[in-house]
Amino acid sequence: MEGQTPGGGGLSEKPVPTATGPGLSSLGAVFILLKSALGAGLLNFPWAFHKAGGVAPAFLVELVSLVFLISGLVVLGYAASVSGQATYQGVVGVLCGPAIGKLCEACFIVNLLMISVAFLRVVGDQLEKLWDFLLPSAPLAPQPWYTDERFTLTLLCALVILPLSTPREIGFQKHTSILGTLAACYLALVIVVQYYLRPQDLTHEPPLASSPSSWTSVFSVFPTICFGFQCHEAAVSIYCSMRHQSLGHWALVSVLSLLACCLVYSLTGVYGFLTFGTGVSADVLMSYPGSDGVVIVARVLFAVSIVTAYPIVLFLGRSVMQDFWRRGCGGACGLRALAEPSGPWVRVPLTVLWVATTLAMALFLPDLSEIIGIIGGISSFFIFIFPGLCLICAVSVEPIGPRVKCCLEAWGVVSVLVGAFIFGQSTVAAVMELL
Repeated sequence: MEGQTPGGGGLSEKPVPTATGPGLSSLGAVFILLKSALGAGLLNFPWAFHKAGGVAPAFLVELVSLVFLISGLVVLGYAASVSGQATYQGVVGVLCGPAIGKLCEACFIVNLLMISVAFLRVVGDQLEKLWDFLLPSAPLAPQPWYTDERFTLTLLCALVILPLSTPREIGFQKHTSILGTLAACYLALVIVVQYYLRPQDLTHEPPLASSPSSWTSVFSVFPTICFGFQCHEAAVSIYCSMRHQSLGHWALVSVLSLLACCLVYSLTGVYGFLTFGTGVSADVLMSYPGSDGVVIVARVLFAVSIVTAYPIVLFLGRSVMQDFWRRGCGGACGLRALAEPSGPWVRVPLTVLWVATTLAMALFLPDLSEIIGIIGGISSFFIFIFPGLCLICAVSVEPIGPRVKCCLEAWGVVSVLVGAFIFGQSTVAAVMELL
C-alpha cells in the first residue's frame, strides 16, 4: 500500500511534520504505544470475562476487536500522511471538515480528562491499600495524617507526575514507558502464578460461568476493551515523532504493540477469572488478600505503571489546549514567548492546570468505577468512528484504483457503524446503572 505511483492501485504518502530532535526509534514507539494501552483497564479484564459469560466468548470478542484496533492505528498513520497534520484532532479537522474537527476536540478533552482522573483514583486506591499493609491498626483507630489520600496523592502529583509531564515531546516518555510496561507485565505474571500456587485464602474452587446470561452481556465487554486498548489517541503523535515514517513500518509497530498488549490483557483476564470465577471484583486486586506480600508489590508496581501512563494522556490533552491557544490567544499576544504554545511560558502553566484540575476531581468526585462504560463509549469514537471517517475522506481525495477505493470506503463505513453501536450500547448501559 505504500510507495505507489498516483496511477497505481495503492495509497500514496505525503510527508508529515516531524518532531524536533533525533526522532523516536521503532522500539521506543512500540513501548510508548504499548504503555498507552496498558493502563487502568488491566484491572477490569477478569471482571469483563465474567460479564461476557466465560473465557471463550470474551476471548472471541477480544479477537474481533483486535482487527478493528489494529486497522484503526494503521488508518490513523495513513491519515496523518495524507493530511500533513501532527495531532489526532488536526488530522480529523483537515480530512473531515471543521465541524467534525470541533467534535473531535471536545470528545478528546472530555475523554482524556476523565482518563486522567481515573488514573489518579486508581493510584490513590493502591496507596491506601499500601498504607493499610504497612501501618496496620484497629478498625476504628485513625490513621496518621500523612497517610491521608489528599496529602499522598497531592505530593505524588507535585514531585513525580508534574516533572514527568512537562517535557515538550512525547519521545521523552520512551524511558518511563519501558518501566511502566514491565510493571504491568509483573501484574499479569502475579495473577497467573497465584492461580497455580493457590494461597490458603484462595483454596476453594470458584464458581465459573458456563455461558453468557444474554447477548447484551457479551457486547458489554466492548467498553472495557475500548477502555483498556485506548492507545489510538496517541497514535498520530507517536507516528509523527518516529524517525522512520512509512505506512508499512507503522503497521508493523502497531501489530507488534497490540499483540503484546493483547497477550498481557488475555493472561490477566483468563487467570483472574479462573481464580475467582463469578465472584471476581471489578478491580481484580481487590479480590486478593490484603496481607499478601506478592500482591502488595503488584499494587505498588501497578501504581508505577499508571503514573508513567498519566504523562502520555496529559501530553495529548495539552496538545488540544495548545491548539486553542494558537488560534485564540497566540495571535493577539504581543510577547513572542507567549505566542508560541509549545514554549515553556505556555506549556508549563497548561501542564500545571491539567494536573491540578484532575487532582481536584479525583479527590472530591465520587467513585468513578460506575462510569467506566461511559469512558469506554467515548473511546469508541477514537478507535472506530473517527478513523473510519478519516479513511472515507482520505480515499475520496487520493488518486487510487476504484476497487481499492471501494473496499477501503466499505471498511470505513463498517468501522463507523460498529463504533456508533458500541457508543450507544455502552452509554445507555452506563447511564442505566447510574440511575
